Amino acid sequence: MTGRLLNNRYMITERVGVGGMAEVYRAQDNVLGRTVAVKVMLSQYAEDEVFTARFRQEAAAAANLQSPYIVNVYDWGQDNGTYYIVMEFVRGSDLKNAINQRGAINQRKVAEIGSQVCQALSVAHGLDIIHRDIKPQNIMVQPDGNVKVMDFGIARAKNSTMAKTSAVLGTAHYISPEQAQGKDLTPASDIYSLGVVLYESVTGKLPFDGPDAVSVAMKQVQEAPVPPSQVNPAIDSDFEAIILKAMSKNPLDRFNTALEMRRALNDYLAGRTVNVGSFNTAQTAAMTSNLPVMNAGNGAYAGAGSTSVMPALAEEAHSTGTAGSNAYLNSNNKKQGRGKTIGIVVAILAAIALIAAAVHFLGNAADGVEVPTVTGSTLEEATDSIQKAGFTVGSVQYSYDSSVEAGKVVSQDPKGGSKAKAKSKINLIISEGEETVEVPDLTNMTPEAAQKALSAAGLKYVAGAAEHSDQVASGKVARQNPEAGTSVPAGSSVTYYLSAGEETVKIPNVVGMSESKAKVTLENAGFSVEVEKASSSSVNEGDVISQTPGANSGAKAGTTVLITVSAGTKSYTVKVTAGEGGTAWAEPDTVSEGGSVTIRYQAKPGYKVSQATGATGTDFKATSNTEGSFTVNNVTQNLSISVTFVPDSSGNTNGGGNGQTGNNTNTGGGTTSN
Repeated sequence: MTGRLLNNRYMITERVGVGGMAEVYRAQDNVLGRTVAVKVMLSQYAEDEVFTARFRQEAAAAANLQSPYIVNVYDWGQDNGTYYIVMEFVRGSDLKNAINQRGAINQRKVAEIGSQVCQALSVAHGLDIIHRDIKPQNIMVQPDGNVKVMDFGIARAKNSTMAKTSAVLGTAHYISPEQAQGKDLTPASDIYSLGVVLYESVTGKLPFDGPDAVSVAMKQVQEAPVPPSQVNPAIDSDFEAIILKAMSKNPLDRFNTALEMRRALNDYLAGRTVNVGSFNTAQTAAMTSNLPVMNAGNGAYAGAGSTSVMPALAEEAHSTGTAGSNAYLNSNNKKQGRGKTIGIVVAILAAIALIAAAVHFLGNAADGVEVPTVTGSTLEEATDSIQKAGFTVGSVQYSYDSSVEAGKVVSQDPKGGSKAKAKSKINLIISEGEETVEVPDLTNMTPEAAQKALSAAGLKYVAGAAEHSDQVASGKVARQNPEAGTSVPAGSSVTYYLSAGEETVKIPNVVGMSESKAKVTLENAGFSVEVEKASSSSVNEGDVISQTPGANSGAKAGTTVLITVSAGTKSYTVKVTAGEGGTAWAEPDTVSEGGSVTIRYQAKPGYKVSQATGATGTDFKATSNTEGSFTVNNVTQNLSISVTFVPDSSGNTNGGGNGQTGNNTNTGGGTTSN
């Protein structure tokens, strides 16, 4: 699949995950130029109408869900028999991976995750969509700590026609009791599954486990969970109450909505009183006395109608190939004995739980001492207050908290004002203040590299408008805000600006403008101006003759443009003198700079031209010429021409000799006649 181009748009680059019915790949959207995740249905299901319908249903359901805590769905389609869904590419790892690596997670962090998942579920439930498979594997934790709920692959809208095929899907460790029994589901089923997720996250252990999916599902239906505080004593009683209420066996005993559960979690996080109604841990422990018990004769639960737990797990057992579940389905004798045993054990456990609760209550009544409130105190002050009240300081943990000053108590367990045995331990969590991180230097990075660097630092990224830069190549980061090295709160946004390359400006045309107007025009366009003067007989004095670089060419702002301005024209006089024996004159006797003048001469009878000297002193030699002319070109100074005549020894009586014309050029300030 890697290297394949789907519908001439999505280039598959690498596989990042695989599920029961699909594989997920990283891909490049060649139209929008962004990284996306592409979910591709496994080939063995492509011809199954049920699976393809479910695949299309996932895209349609998820595409309508808009929440910062839900993975966005952009597109879906089919290419040569390959069905795919295009989604937002989420960086980070799933919650299950975090639990496997760390074990129990800080309870405040777990509560924050739960609150965000509740917000996502409230959006889905508002559109009559039930997720049906809430589990840690479907909750992505991003580098900034926020979560994204994904995989609505088995979500079902209430008006869906796929009720039968989708009713029993789910993962045994997280499904609700009613889901295990194949009953119609409500949003309360998602709330139960989230309760299991929170339980596992805060304890590091699943509330129900077993050798196979069927045995786990039976426990979901019949057994009460061990209170989380018995697994992790650091768990706050209010948070424990929220988890156990969500995991109530009866859907009516759970939170009415995901939004209601979110409010309870937010109250806990803010230190406000948490109200979960009349629910308490003792009630949870005693729940099993009222639960339906497996009927040894037919495998159904008494009081549950004729719905059996078996169909609910049949599809999962088939898909996972779990040997234990098949053995269960094929053994009536084992099933009967197991049902009776479970009933007895459940009754014993319930009795023990009630006795334990009663002993705990009586002990506290006899020996209970009021716990001092030390939240907001320094560790030293808290220790002093705890010891004076007859208690000891238990575990001291540190956690970032932007709402509590560094070094002061964020929370305590047991809570202040509650009763506890004298000399018992009080556990504390101390604030480390707001978590800050250093902004990395993104200069010259590609957008992908910049985003990766920011995510790794626990920061969000925002792409700003491209800017021209003569220092950074086009398409790479030219500037960022905040600047590199700045300390900012974790999760802050950093804006990066890509280079649009070196900026060039079109040079305006100023030829023919006056010098002053040309300078203003060029300077307003961002250019420097240099002026040179030149004479011109065709351009009025003070107007621009030419410009360099030429008009409409592109150049960097600040480039110097040279304009040549007309200095007008100069006039020069021409003085011609003739010796004895003839006459000479200029036509005209005044000439503009660079112009030409004709020198004419006429010898008297018996004379001829001997020579003519000009400004350069170069002689003009005439041979038997008695009359004629020559031209001086490109006059750049006053001229003084002298024509000399000598007697004509040939006896020529000036019968009209041929005049000679000389082409004269000014060299070194003089005029040369040839």
